[in-house]
Amino acid sequence: MKDGTQFVSTREEAEPQTIKLGHRELFTGLDDGISTMKKGELALFTLLLKPGHGDLGVRWSIPPGSEVQFEVELVSWLTVVDVSKDGGIVKKILVGGDDVQTGDLDEVQVKYQVRLVDGSLLVESPEEGLWFHINEGHLLPAFTKAVKTMKRGEKAVVTVQPQYALGEGKERNNGFTAIPSNSAVVIDIDLLSLKPVLDVTGDMKVLKKILRAGEGIRRPNNGETVYIRYTALLEDGTLFEKVGFDDKLFEFAVDEEEVIAGLDRAVATMLKGEISQIMVKREYGFMNDHVDRIGINVPAYSTLVYEVELVDFTKEKELWEMSNHEKIGAAENAKQMGNDLYKIGKFSRAAKKYDKAVSYINENGSFEDGDDKLVRTLRVSCWLNHAACSLKLKDFKETIQLCSKVLDIEFCNLKALYRRGQAYMAAGHLDLAKLDIQKALEVDPQNREVKSLELSLRKEQRESSKRDAKLYANMFERMRKDADKSLKRLKVDKAQDEKRDAKGVQVMDVQSREADTC
Repeated sequence: MKDGTQFVSTREEAEPQTIKLGHRELFTGLDDGISTMKKGELALFTLLLKPGHGDLGVRWSIPPGSEVQFEVELVSWLTVVDVSKDGGIVKKILVGGDDVQTGDLDEVQVKYQVRLVDGSLLVESPEEGLWFHINEGHLLPAFTKAVKTMKRGEKAVVTVQPQYALGEGKERNNGFTAIPSNSAVVIDIDLLSLKPVLDVTGDMKVLKKILRAGEGIRRPNNGETVYIRYTALLEDGTLFEKVGFDDKLFEFAVDEEEVIAGLDRAVATMLKGEISQIMVKREYGFMNDHVDRIGINVPAYSTLVYEVELVDFTKEKELWEMSNHEKIGAAENAKQMGNDLYKIGKFSRAAKKYDKAVSYINENGSFEDGDDKLVRTLRVSCWLNHAACSLKLKDFKETIQLCSKVLDIEFCNLKALYRRGQAYMAAGHLDLAKLDIQKALEVDPQNREVKSLELSLRKEQRESSKRDAKLYANMFERMRKDADKSLKRLKVDKAQDEKRDAKGVQVMDVQSREADTC
């Protein structure tokens, strides 16, 4: 009490007292105070005992209105997680893990024991633990649900209520002995290790399993050169390539189509020093009839398995590290690479180069007056070239957006008007295409390409008018036929009504004569 009277103490007990916060095991309000403490902290809490504080005040004959002081030492605590959100699967964390959280695709190494609540052992893992993929499941669903909430190195006790356990005494083929009906189980879980698995392409066609973590946080950017060593196998284990294990590492530029798409995109997600196993489905592998690699015939559309070590990669300067002169040089170099790719029909790759060129000299950058005009011209040129690529790729929306950017700066740019007009025509916006073509002819009345496009537009407008006329004719014909059918139905209905009316008159006449006879 505040006057120094001691009414309870647990210091003399052999073990510290264990309580569940939020279960009103102590005075109301004391839970809130304890939840603010750190491990090893000693604190003094003062509470005003009010009616409704529970049975503890009555048990120790403490009258309402008394001020009570608690000296509390927080020896330790255990975090409890309601995995199922309904108390059916409850995890008590004994030892916290590191920062590596499990994911649905990860492969984990787990040591465990499954017991009944009376301590009877049902099943346990090997001493060294057992590996399995989380998305494939193991033992029972509640076990997998609990593992998905764990971190590497974590140890926990999971209590599983009957509705989430094995059911009513059903025998399973996974090593469990028969379980009594409606029994809960307790699972001791030790998450020893895990191998993170990344869905590289987002469609489960390229999966990367990290066997050894890399260093740092930076990954290769597009265009940077990577230096790797790898082994490549077919799905049945047949080795068809082993590269980079002699004096010379294998190197390629990221996103330059120098290797198969699956390997290219997976390596771009790796850190320096990382070793990963990469599974590549056929859509991102070899799509030819067959590929002869190191004397081994690789069947088309095969699933491939690579084990890759990213030894090193070139590191381009970050944008903020570059001078204005370096930014302009990098943009011109990227543009030239785009031009070279466009000439050989690599329109998608060329578009990426033009986009990268613009990123060096984006509109947020600050350039000196002498460079500003050069930068603006270079930016416009890249947008126009990118638009040309988008036209070839039939991405008309992108073409329109890029040309509109140019026209916002140079409203009479002939190429922008011409290409946007082409895109509008291809997208079926003939009226908008007409406006751009007319504007382009005002800029250059004798331009052959624009005049040719105008002729194509007129032809398309005539064809469109014919299609519209035919469409309306068909529509009116259907409307006429529907009207004829409706009129015919009305005539039939009218005839039937007249027939019924006539029959009714005859019946009335007969009844009238019978009445007269009577």
